[in-house]
Amino acid sequence: MPAHPISELIRFARRNSPFYAELYAGLPDRTAKLTDLPVVPQAEFWQANTPRDNRLLTGPLEEAVVFKSGGTTGSPKFSFYSREEWREFTTSFGAGLVDAGLRPGHRVADLFYAGDLYASYTFILDSLQHSPVANVRLPIGGAAPLESTARTLEQFEAEVVAGTPTTLCGLADHLLASGRELPHVELLLFGGEGLYQDQQPLLAKVFPNARVSSIGYAAVDAGLLGRPVPGPDTRVHRVFAPETVVEILDDHTGEPITAEGVPGRVVVTDLRRRLMPVLRYPVGDRAEWTDVAAGRFRILGRAQEGVRVGPVSLYTEDVLDLVRAADPAGRVTGAQLVVRRWDGRDGLVLRLACDGNPAGLPELAAAVEAGIHAARPLYPEAVAAGYVHPLSVTWVRHHELAVNARTGKLIRVLDERPHS
Repeated sequence: MPAHPISELIRFARRNSPFYAELYAGLPDRTAKLTDLPVVPQAEFWQANTPRDNRLLTGPLEEAVVFKSGGTTGSPKFSFYSREEWREFTTSFGAGLVDAGLRPGHRVADLFYAGDLYASYTFILDSLQHSPVANVRLPIGGAAPLESTARTLEQFEAEVVAGTPTTLCGLADHLLASGRELPHVELLLFGGEGLYQDQQPLLAKVFPNARVSSIGYAAVDAGLLGRPVPGPDTRVHRVFAPETVVEILDDHTGEPITAEGVPGRVVVTDLRRRLMPVLRYPVGDRAEWTDVAAGRFRILGRAQEGVRVGPVSLYTEDVLDLVRAADPAGRVTGAQLVVRRWDGRDGLVLRLACDGNPAGLPELAAAVEAGIHAARPLYPEAVAAGYVHPLSVTWVRHHELAVNARTGKLIRVLDERPHS
């Protein structure tokens, strides 16, 4: 299925989707440039995109595959693909797996999650099947018991293991506890969430010969976003062209950024999808161009992801950077920000996973606290004023970090305050 000219896709969406007809009602009939279109308002998009009385789709729901996203917050969000669109989606993504390091004959374990309309397991399995290189697929899934997964990897001497960073680290933690390594694994492919530097030492202990790479950048709602780019920075990806158009928009003006190294929010247009059109759709991530001509960009994390503790705002990425700075030995293998409220005040508990050796942990906790206080002096000031509880650090094993029950992804921020 070829990529549609932008002008034709705009006309098709206006003619067949009540949502887009209303959104573009004030635009000239011959609108043909993406930058003439408004960015899709997410709330209205999902209000229109419902299982019944759908106002977003361009035709009746008679032949499609349906997936669900948004399970961590709010109401589920449903995405629809025709048979041909799903085949094109997975074929393009499968071609990108070669950039990630997939080689002919690789035995690949799929540890992503399946069921409950979740897409990642099926998506990766189909992408492997449609990849241009032959491979042996091991459809294990993310919900299998860790020991069963480990035995299968050992029995088949799997060379590639694909899953969320949380799943990969949970497996590594299990193997480390039993004193085992998997030296035959050559490649770890992660997706679904970012891989942080604090997680890599744990993976290196159990997979000593494995290179770590992004499996690719995609989302079930937004579609194709970026192919992996070989190199030391796993956040760098390359636009899937001609299938999609990726824009990085200025936070204040909303204009497309054309300079390298300038952060902005990511919006995407999919030039192949027609059942559920995606035109200037905000992905919810931030990024910056690293090579505009080559279509390369670096993912910078979720837009505005962070916590507010009393009067103090803390961005998740900033806190994780401070933990890494205080931990040059790489003792910390995972981190979680937990916000609680007791005695009428908010408090932040920084839950850190370690390798199990207690030696030196109090000193490391003190260094982490000092680093956060130095970088965000408003926090100790708020403590002194009685507005919030003091920051505290608790130590856990990696498998004790909270994950999303449906997707298995690590939950970086837990807000346990009562909201009633």
